[in-house]
Amino acid sequence: MKSDRLVAIILMLQRREQVTAAEIANELEISERTARRDLDALGMAGVPIYSVQGRSGGWRLLGGGRTDLSGFTAREVRALFLVAGPAAASATATPELKASLRKLVRALPETFRAQAEAAASSLIVDSQQWGSIDSGNQLPQFLDVLQDAVIRGVKAQLNYVDRVGNESERIVDPLGLVAKGSSWYLVAHTGSGRRTFRLDRVTAVIPSEFPVHRDETFDLAATWLEHTGEAERNRAPVIVHATCAPAGIGFLQTAVGENLEIGQVGSDGRIPVAIRALSEYGIAGHLAGLVEWLDIISPQSVRNHLLVIGEALASRYAKSANAAIEPGFDGADL
Repeated sequence: MKSDRLVAIILMLQRREQVTAAEIANELEISERTARRDLDALGMAGVPIYSVQGRSGGWRLLGGGRTDLSGFTAREVRALFLVAGPAAASATATPELKASLRKLVRALPETFRAQAEAAASSLIVDSQQWGSIDSGNQLPQFLDVLQDAVIRGVKAQLNYVDRVGNESERIVDPLGLVAKGSSWYLVAHTGSGRRTFRLDRVTAVIPSEFPVHRDETFDLAATWLEHTGEAERNRAPVIVHATCAPAGIGFLQTAVGENLEIGQVGSDGRIPVAIRALSEYGIAGHLAGLVEWLDIISPQSVRNHLLVIGEALASRYAKSANAAIEPGFDGADL
């Protein structure tokens, strides 16, 4: 990895004209002692660097050399960070991947850094589907145009059809794109605040050259997490609290899937769970078959529905059982 660090140091010198060993150590996450050794190694290798003494001193390249040692073109840098950015932003990204991407950004020439950072933060990949909906694998028509607007940081005119079929034309500030499962979304600032648009409902996009309004605190990953949380709450407004016997957890997971949250095993050996659902009666019917393992705590209305369902089941199947027994048969042979 030392050769990578040496190249990164040269690029830092090109970008800033002068750096200190402490600045190098901070950016490359190494010790100051290692940074000084690397600077000495560059000088011994014939790189024209020299030190400036004093309180405002540091290290400089002789003549302010500007050779681009990264070997990347601007287009290649953008393509690289479009791929690497979502991977580094994902929940499963390793610290090593995040650190590598951060170091690569710092090592790029200044003219490349802005678009590289914009590309890296322009897209999130959320692999979870909305329920069981799958819209196919075809990319949306205006994905490239909107991604370019996000990276360049420019406003765009958007023609959009909402969920009830109303078409509108609006000026938006594109802030980021999200791929959730096979569906694509644009997160944008509008005159009515921050909004999320489905790309398969976009009918036209005309980018402009006017800069977007972008809050410095905006974080695409955090914004999307907030949006999905609200969407899930709207889709499943009922929360059922219960305890489950360990033997029944697998059956419960199969029954409710991602709508299940599992707690820690209690002192009584049972496991507290929370189940999100669309309706109280619907989830009561869904859970009735798990009565052997599941004890519903709240809401009381779901417990009441279970009671009604249980009485109806007992009544129906008791009658069926009685009808199946012939007159005079006392069951003694069973």
